[in-house]
Amino acid sequence: MEWRDEGVLLAVRRHGESAAIIDVMTRAQGRCAGVVRGGCGRRMAPVLQPGATLDLVWRARLESHLGSFTVEPLRQRAAALMTDRLALLALGSVCALLRFALPERQPYAALYTESCALLDRLGQDGWLRAYLQWELALLAQTGYGLDLRRCAVTGASEGLAYVSPRTGRAVSRAGAGDWAPRLLPLPPGLDGAGAMDRDGLLVGLHLTGHFLAHHLAPALGDKPLPEARARLLAALERL
Repeated sequence: MEWRDEGVLLAVRRHGESAAIIDVMTRAQGRCAGVVRGGCGRRMAPVLQPGATLDLVWRARLESHLGSFTVEPLRQRAAALMTDRLALLALGSVCALLRFALPERQPYAALYTESCALLDRLGQDGWLRAYLQWELALLAQTGYGLDLRRCAVTGASEGLAYVSPRTGRAVSRAGAGDWAPRLLPLPPGLDGAGAMDRDGLLVGLHLTGHFLAHHLAPALGDKPLPEARARLLAALERL
């Protein structure tokens, strides 16, 4: 069995004396793991940095086997973000959430494209908002997308201020009524229109975090959300 594809490196762990097992998200093959001979050696270790895009050749005797990778670097990202701690934390959060949320060997071509676009944008103007939009896309691609088009109660498309924590549908102020304290706040600009300040970004990230933790995670066996995401939020709150 053999295939060739490009992929983003999500995680690396040592295997034996000098080999490494890598976890990657590829465009056509989905999330896959495999052994890289010498992956923890002096030549390969700088190449195998989470967030890097790699040219990958995977080989195994059977499709169900772990298999081995031959890798060539296409684009490194972590080194360019070493002076921007917040962007580097976001890179770690993207890689950790993809590894957390995606099943093995199931392609998500659109999410792959969006993830690469976000990783390329980290550290540039507006990247925090792009990260929030990426979390919304991750929820949508995994079947837990939010419906923010119109109020679930009145059908109105204006005055939306809340989101139902159970259904993920938007609710207007008029439609919320006495139920408002039980709903999640919807920050202005989450639909992509208008500006968002840091507080709005935090409200948006707590909103997506609710659906990641209480809808997606239970479907995956109630795994806790990756610590990498919590570190990003904590750093953003300290700004």
